[in-house]
Amino acid sequence: MTNSTPFDPGNCAVVTGGASGIGLAAAKRFAAMRLNVVIADLPGAALDKASDEVAAVSPNGAKAVLAAPTDVSQLAAVEALERAATSKFGPVAVLMNNAGAGPASSTLGDWEGWRRIIEVNLWGVIHGAKTFAPGMIASGRPAAIVNTGSKQGITTPPGNPAYNVSKAGVKVFTEALQHELRNVAGCKVTAHLLIPGFVFTAMTAGARTEKPTGAWTPEQTVDFMIGELRAGTFYILCPDNEVSRALDERRMAWAIGDVIDNRPPLSRWHKDCADVFKQSVADL
Repeated sequence: MTNSTPFDPGNCAVVTGGASGIGLAAAKRFAAMRLNVVIADLPGAALDKASDEVAAVSPNGAKAVLAAPTDVSQLAAVEALERAATSKFGPVAVLMNNAGAGPASSTLGDWEGWRRIIEVNLWGVIHGAKTFAPGMIASGRPAAIVNTGSKQGITTPPGNPAYNVSKAGVKVFTEALQHELRNVAGCKVTAHLLIPGFVFTAMTAGARTEKPTGAWTPEQTVDFMIGELRAGTFYILCPDNEVSRALDERRMAWAIGDVIDNRPPLSRWHKDCADVFKQSVADL
């Protein structure tokens, strides 16, 4: 019998960047839902610890979890991940391309930082989707590809242009992927863009050891994501404890307004426009 959703017990979920943050929270949630889970991340103690934690919440224990050391920036490694996942658990029903890197960058700064961010954040998503999608389509079963983007890939604030470029690329790629999937005859695979809000993770924590009041936990983000996936949402735009969806919408509309109204780029932060923007959201 064909499974009715990608989240049916016994299905296989693959999560890259699964050793921490949103990825680990997702892996745990999938495991608790009785899915078989493949956690992909760089080799080391963090991956080993994550495997134990995911197995602890799975009703089927360690036999339902596979820890796969993987550098998603390397196509061969992602191809090996796909072989390992399908060999152990069969067709993949959920692929979460979530691995990310975010060292600080500037437009004229270090080449290596730029290269690593683009290779992991953008090429990692492309490698994952292009490697896994053919098998997911061929299975004939409902399946979902979730790519982790960022609000920074839409509003592109100053401060880390390499990260913004990578996440803008993820948005464009995922939109194109969903367009192509929905035009494949008989295809039951859908693509989705996860757009987290402020989430307290190792990447965002900095020197902080306690979650800021305004941030969501990775678990809250994953709960929201699961609900939106069940509803068939493509743009999974997450709020947090300090930014509402309404404010996100105004910020995004303002960003495209720079093009339409021929304002200076990044006008939200421009001396001649910043106060006008603040007035435009004062009612929220």
